[in-house]
Amino acid sequence: MSIIGVVASATGGVEQLRQGLVVPLVDRGHQVAITLTPRAAEWLAPAERWELERITGLPVRSHPRRPDEPRPHPPIDLFVAAPASANTVAKLALGIGDNQALSILSEGLGSTPMVVFPHVNAAHARHPAWAGHLETLRAAGVVLIEWELREPREPGGRELPWARILAAVEGLGG
Repeated sequence: MSIIGVVASATGGVEQLRQGLVVPLVDRGHQVAITLTPRAAEWLAPAERWELERITGLPVRSHPRRPDEPRPHPPIDLFVAAPASANTVAKLALGIGDNQALSILSEGLGSTPMVVFPHVNAAHARHPAWAGHLETLRAAGVVLIEWELREPREPGGRELPWARILAAVEGLGG
């Protein structure tokens, strides 16, 4: 059994996290430890956070612990950052750990296998720094899950590529 650290950002699809990623990982025998960015924690309803905690048996983190508190999650074997906002991807590439979610990803970068699904639109991807951020992550060994980009405000939400994300986890031994 692997310990999978799931990190999610406040971006479209975070509401699909339980059914798209967490339940399939648990069903495959993994222990899942979830950390949300502070904004993602605000986006999820309290009942959804409770349900994630019930399924995983671990607290859903969004804030750092105090030095005198025990670690709420076991050591992580593999990280999955999905969905990851453009902000999260950029900060991870630059080594900016300004919240608990980014801190644990930054600490694992280069030493713990990592899958990142940037859930961004075409405008984010056109930014001059974007390609460099992705190259930095690839150079650190991150498996990036890319998909068809849409223009901002293009209608229609859609299911995230959870099957591809899960396949990448399995490909890394998770």
